[in-house]
Amino acid sequence: MMSKGRILIVEDYKEISQMLADFLMAHDYEVECAFDGREASERLKKNTYKVVLMDLMLPYKSGDVLIGELREHSQTPVIVLSAKSQVETRLEVLRMGADDYILKPFDLDEVLVRIEVVLRRSGTVENTESKEEKVFCCGDLKLYPNQHRVVYGDKPVALTAKEMHLLQLLMEQPDKTFTKANLYESVWNDVYYYEDNTINVHLSNLRSKLKKATGQEFIETVWGIGYRLRKQEEPYVDSN
Repeated sequence: MMSKGRILIVEDYKEISQMLADFLMAHDYEVECAFDGREASERLKKNTYKVVLMDLMLPYKSGDVLIGELREHSQTPVIVLSAKSQVETRLEVLRMGADDYILKPFDLDEVLVRIEVVLRRSGTVENTESKEEKVFCCGDLKLYPNQHRVVYGDKPVALTAKEMHLLQLLMEQPDKTFTKANLYESVWNDVYYYEDNTINVHLSNLRSKLKKATGQEFIETVWGIGYRLRKQEEPYVDSN
């Protein structure tokens, strides 16, 4: 059976690490394990992975520090596995660049599904239906979903998998105003029950990165409704 790709598990509790490794290898993934933050940091500098499963509480170097280091040079999807249930902790980790957050204790099948969703959203799962390259454009901003790549002119714009998917939704339907429920259910593949600030955090990060890379605003808030792509020939007026 062909490997689905290599996953790094960063977990200092060896029983959990081994349980995850055995389960993922049984589902045709290659697996490497790191048991502290220092070892994980070295592996992330030297190797590439399809996805990283990472605890937050690690010896020598914490998970949030590792995410910050990784995002300086890579957009590899990161799924945090943590016993910390506080909403503030989860939002801060997502703000730093994690793509998903799973609470311990977790169900192994749920972890597998979350991995598949993150990989699908990041464009690293091959689409066998069409090999044709798609390109979405807004002014000089271009998004290549098959390559998981955004450029402004000839300059790359580094985005996380979820930021990329949010931007793609807006660029696919530039005349549509998306509600928070629209965005959440499309990107997180789950039902939107209540406001937990997740959408706000990711959109704020996305807007900040686009503004820093381009000097322009590409997303506008429509007060009381949601968000839409701003037409570049129009002056920017945020109605929030």
